[in-house]
Amino acid sequence: MESGSDIWARLLSVLHTSDVLTLGVLIFAGFLMGKVAERVRLPAITGYIVAGVLAGPSLLGLVSEETGDSLAGITHVALGLIALTIGGEFSLARVRRTGVNIIVLTMFEALFAFALVTAVMRSLGVATPVSLLLGSIAAATAPAATVVIIRELKARGDFIDYLYGVVAFDDAVCVVLFSVIFAFITPALSGAASGAGVLGGLWHAISEIVLSGLIGFVGGMAVHLLVRRRHRTGEVLLISISFLFLVSALSIVLNLSSLIANMAMGACLINLSSRNRRVFEILEPLTPPIFALFFVIAGTELSISVFASGFIVLLGTAAILSRFAGKWAGIYLGASLTRAPHEVRKYLGFCLVPQAGVALGLALFVRTSPLAMSLPPGAREYMALTVDVVLLSVFISQIVGPAVSRYGIKRGVGL
Repeated sequence: MESGSDIWARLLSVLHTSDVLTLGVLIFAGFLMGKVAERVRLPAITGYIVAGVLAGPSLLGLVSEETGDSLAGITHVALGLIALTIGGEFSLARVRRTGVNIIVLTMFEALFAFALVTAVMRSLGVATPVSLLLGSIAAATAPAATVVIIRELKARGDFIDYLYGVVAFDDAVCVVLFSVIFAFITPALSGAASGAGVLGGLWHAISEIVLSGLIGFVGGMAVHLLVRRRHRTGEVLLISISFLFLVSALSIVLNLSSLIANMAMGACLINLSSRNRRVFEILEPLTPPIFALFFVIAGTELSISVFASGFIVLLGTAAILSRFAGKWAGIYLGASLTRAPHEVRKYLGFCLVPQAGVALGLALFVRTSPLAMSLPPGAREYMALTVDVVLLSVFISQIVGPAVSRYGIKRGVGL
């Protein structure tokens, strides 16, 4: 008679032979843990990450390391959707409407977070490439939790207008900053022995951003021309999805940034015609399962041993605290220079603590990017450290972030 461990091993062997079965289990596990998280007043994203941790190789083993690698395509699709959505928010009409003040605030809080996290990581002995990556990812903010709190509190006023403006542009600034840093450090890491220097890395970064943006612009123009006279939702959906895949795949094959390319495609679409907003509306129903699966897969990357590593916990805690300090200081200084309301200067920084989708996406991009996978073993260890620290800090910020953000919103609007 088989023991319980033998039966479990047999079940796992069956599960590991079918990626489709694994996907179904992960989506359902994410749904269940998301509902549990909501019951204890945490974001559903936290539940998705917990589901991934439980299903990962370090605990139940529902996802093996080999299966995790085979699911990398899901990560690329989710990242493409995230970047496309961010680009869709970057309209010239919105820039004119929100004014220069919002852009100044966003640049200050993002760059201050980047600089402070980078400096703190270096002071703790982290290698410069990892410090720069962690700093660039620290610029990202999760708007979803903040928006939910605003709706719960039914908050209104100038403070909320400033907050919406900052979170709308924040992720775009983060993606551009990350792409510059990633393009700059990868040739330096891979070419250290062959003499590739700072100028080579800088030229690589500039050319990668320009070419990625060009691919995205061409893709956006093509989608615009193909859907402008089409009224059937299904046809618009097929065209949009096909170019999302094409732009992502072409960027990856050419070792360019699929993030910049998809963001450029979204920005091109939204600025060519306001009617193109229907592209984003049609894609929206597809996002819940893809994003849920994306966050669950991200959770599988977080080994439970990370919590037992004093160094990783130290780095994660330092990243959270220095990121908050940078965001708050950037908002305070930016608001002082632009003479924004007193409440914005004092409390808006508290509303930027939550961090999730874009930060996780960038962390997984670090691990799954073909360019990163081609690096020498030592450089790949740097990338693994980046993923561990980001996953841990995102996990913690998803627990404490909403409470801090709620405090900032209530004080900012005088509730």
